[in-house]
Amino acid sequence: MARDTDAPKDPGRAEDPLPGPTGLQKDPELRRELDATAHTLKELGPEYEAELIDSFLEKVGERIDRRMDATADRQVRRHLAERQMSAARGATGRVPGDGPAPGSFGERFGFAAVSLVLAIPLSAIAAYNAHLAGLLVTWAGIVGVNVAQAARMPFLRRGVGDRESERSSDGWGA
Repeated sequence: MARDTDAPKDPGRAEDPLPGPTGLQKDPELRRELDATAHTLKELGPEYEAELIDSFLEKVGERIDRRMDATADRQVRRHLAERQMSAARGATGRVPGDGPAPGSFGERFGFAAVSLVLAIPLSAIAAYNAHLAGLLVTWAGIVGVNVAQAARMPFLRRGVGDRESERSSDGWGA
């Protein structure tokens, strides 16, 4: 990669050993710290090399800690905003257009339709192998599965009273 010869060069600095988009090129302050450390190392000699490198790495660590804190702060803020949006959308936290809510008419109808479609071959197999007794046991099972599914549905949805208790228990709602 050729460098622009018209650009002024730092007389104490050789060609950049880190071409391309590195962290040092994105962070001019960190680049200045590295340059100052290298310059100090040249002046003081190799007997201070370990201390200078430790000092530079400590500064890099502090920079990383600040960035991590900022990232964690953004993530916490995002999570709180998502919780507030979820509370504003309602008890289920669903966005309109996401499909049927658990326990909705569409889910109940779909489950019933699938169980009836599967009931046809099951009935034929049971009637052929075990006659009337097999047919009755098969239909008792089909009805039992549908009753269990219908009884399970109300527990998937929370009512308005549950939302209010959730708001007061997490300390964020009024």
